[in-house]
Formats: sequence, structure tokens, C-alpha cells
Amino acid sequence: MKNSNILKTLTLCLLFWLSFVMVSLLSANYSFDDASATPLSRNLQELSVTDELAKPGPAAEPAMDIAAPLAPLTVQDAVQTDHPADLQTEISGVLNKGESFAQLMKRLQVPKTVRPVILRHFSDTLDFRVLQPGDKLTVSLDHKTEMVRAIYESGQLNIHFVEKNGDGYRAGRQAIELECRTVRLAGVIDSSLFAAFSELNEEPRLIHAFADIFASKIDFNTETQKGDRFELLVEKFYKDDIFVGYGRILVGRYENEKTAFNGYYYTSDKIPSGYFDDNGEALGTWFIRSPIPFGRVTSRFSLRRKHPIDGKIRPHLGIDLAAPRGTPIMATADGTVEYIGRKGGFGKTVILKHYGSYKTYYGHLSKYGKGLKKGSRVNQKDIIGYVGSTGISTGPHLDYRIKHHSTFKNPFGIKFKAKTALADEELSRFMKSRNEIADLFNFRSGDKVLQVRQMTLTDDNRIYFL
Repeated sequence: MKNSNILKTLTLCLLFWLSFVMVSLLSANYSFDDASATPLSRNLQELSVTDELAKPGPAAEPAMDIAAPLAPLTVQDAVQTDHPADLQTEISGVLNKGESFAQLMKRLQVPKTVRPVILRHFSDTLDFRVLQPGDKLTVSLDHKTEMVRAIYESGQLNIHFVEKNGDGYRAGRQAIELECRTVRLAGVIDSSLFAAFSELNEEPRLIHAFADIFASKIDFNTETQKGDRFELLVEKFYKDDIFVGYGRILVGRYENEKTAFNGYYYTSDKIPSGYFDDNGEALGTWFIRSPIPFGRVTSRFSLRRKHPIDGKIRPHLGIDLAAPRGTPIMATADGTVEYIGRKGGFGKTVILKHYGSYKTYYGHLSKYGKGLKKGSRVNQKDIIGYVGSTGISTGPHLDYRIKHHSTFKNPFGIKFKAKTALADEELSRFMKSRNEIADLFNFRSGDKVLQVRQMTLTDDNRIYFL
């Protein structure tokens, strides 16, 4: 009996031990499967499940209904990384007022080894003397901080680049696709040409360019009358439907109660480009009528004028043109600077010597034209100074005078000859060009835009802008 009890006890112990071993083996099996997955592969499996659930499609089933386990993913399957050599860093910023190109690169922390490369190659196409505040520089660097590309944007029409090209670099100017619209503009004078143009919502540079065509025929300071009419065809350039600038005025017309003046643009290899009347005679004369297109005449040429300051009667041997301080003053003819400096009550003064024993005087200037000095050659319409009130003066204005030999003349009373008159074959070519422009100009429709054409601005195909 005692032996029987011992046997039962041993049997129960054996069964208990076998049960414990089986449970341990089963637990160890599951633990081994779980431990065999590294943290990275577990994270990738979780990412894979998340990605699958995030895909568009039928509503996702509850996780407990997924029948088959997800296949383990490798790093190559789950992560797509660009080669480090393809990675680029971009540095970008705009030029500040008074800042040089080198200072801009330093401020943007362009690597020192890259700066000489940019300077050397940009110098092929970019004039560092005429950079403007707001111009933008962008530099792209590879993973070795070597330059891949540099772009300098000076407005919408001047985009310069330097880019890697094999073992070296190439520089150039980016081609710009433009739309050129030939537009008719017209108006009627009420108070002034400037005011009439302003009603058309056009920029001042177009007004000055139109007045410049007729500068030798009409003095817009004194000879405009209410009811005078003007009309012109002008090229307007657009980039992505945004206006970027004016091209040529192809033809202009100004009509008063007595006369109609027409000016057609004409260019040739044999003569200087310019504007000509219906008969092929140049509108430009040796002297233009006024050094300031829109100055207000406050005092005329007179041998007996009461001086506005001391009240004495004395000759006024020129004309006074009032204009805002800093208004540019143009040379009325080609010539040479005979005198530049202060001249008593005349203040800051420039005197130009011209052909035919003529001299012109410009007084009360605020400052002189850039680089101007005694002996400098100037061309007609070059800027020789700016309106001021130096010397004996009641306010900002220009005192303009013309002397012929030893006698001062009324600037508004002199009739100067045209510079050029076309003849023979050149006249025939002009007439053909004039007729083509006139046909377009005289075509009447309700459309303001008469012609549209696509153009590409490149280094080899530069476009004239006002």
C-alpha cells in the first residue's frame, strides 16, 4: 500500500514536470520569433502597416481581421535616399543699397573658395558697376560645397547665370520669352501733354520719349494749346502677361489748330536711327528747343525785365524754366564743356561750346552731370546737370541761354536746320517703311492692341527698351 502511494506521487510529479516543460517550450518558441525582429525591422513593419492603411481605397478592415502576417521589409525596400552627391544647398539674398557684389556674397556667407569663381565668370556678362538694390543672387552648392550654379537676377529681363559644365563652368544670359504688343494710344490736351498722358495710365518715360521725337519742332512748355491732339503706336513688352517695358515708338503724331506733325521711326546701316517726317527729313535739328521737356516758363528772354529779387530793370538774356529740384537737364546740342563751376549769381553753371560759334549756358544747377569736367565731349540730350537754386535765385529753376558769336539770342526764336534729309535709295526704303507703318497706324478699329508677336530675348537678339 505504501509502495502504491509512492508510485502515484512519482507519476503526478512526472506529469507536472512534463506539463511545465511543454508550456516552457511553447512560450520560448513565441519569444524567439518576436526577439528575432530587430527594432528597425519592427519600425519598418509598423510604417508599412500605416502606409497601407493610409492608401486611398475601400474602407480599411479592422486589424483583427487581417488574415495573413505582413512580410518583413528590408531597409532597401523601405527607404529611398538620394546619393549624397546629388544633395544641394541653396544660398539666396538681395543686394542692399550701397552694397557691392563682393559684400553681398560675404553677407550671404558664400564659401570663400566659391566667391572668386563666381566673380570671374559673372564678369563675362555682368557689369558690376550698374547693379541695383533689390537684385537677387542665388548660389547652389553640392555636398562638397563646390558651386553647381549661380544666378543673378537684375529685374525680369536680365538674368545672368554661371553653371558647372564638365570640368569647368560656362556663363551666359538666360533667354527670356516675351510678347510684343503694338498698341495705339491717343489723347487730347486739356492743360498739358504730361497731364493728358497721365490719364492713359502710362509711365513718365513714355511721355518723355514722345516729347523727345518733336523736341526740335515743338516746345511743349510754351506751344501746347487746349484741344491739341496726339497719337502714337508703341511696342509694349509682356512676360507671362505682366508688363515689363516699352519698346520703340514706331510713329507719333501731334496736331494743333495749324499743323500736324508726324514722326516715323527709321533705321538703316548707312545713317543714324531716328525719326523722320512724311518727306524723309529728320525731325532732329542741331539744337533741340528746350533742355527740360516739361519745365514751366517763369521768365522769358527780354532786354528790359524787372529783377524778381532786387526790383531793378535789367536785361534777362535767357529763359527761366521752373522744375522740381533734381530734374535732369539735357545738352541742347553736341558740344564740349568750356566751363563748369560756380559763376556769381548764376550759381553752379555749365557752359557748352558748339559748332558754328554757338554757346549754351545752364545756371542755378543743384549738381553737375556724372563725370562731367572741362573739355568733356557731350552729345545732344546728354544729362549735363540737375535743376537747383544755387546763386541768386527765388526757387528751383534753370536759367538757359544761347550765345551766337558775342550776342545772346532768344532760345525760342532761333530756327535750326534738320540734321539729315534722306535721298535716293535711302529715301525709297524709308517711304516703303513709312507706308507699312502708316497702314497700321491709320487702320481704325475698336482694338487698342493692333498687333501681337512672340519674341525671344537673348545675347544675340537684344531688344531696345525705353
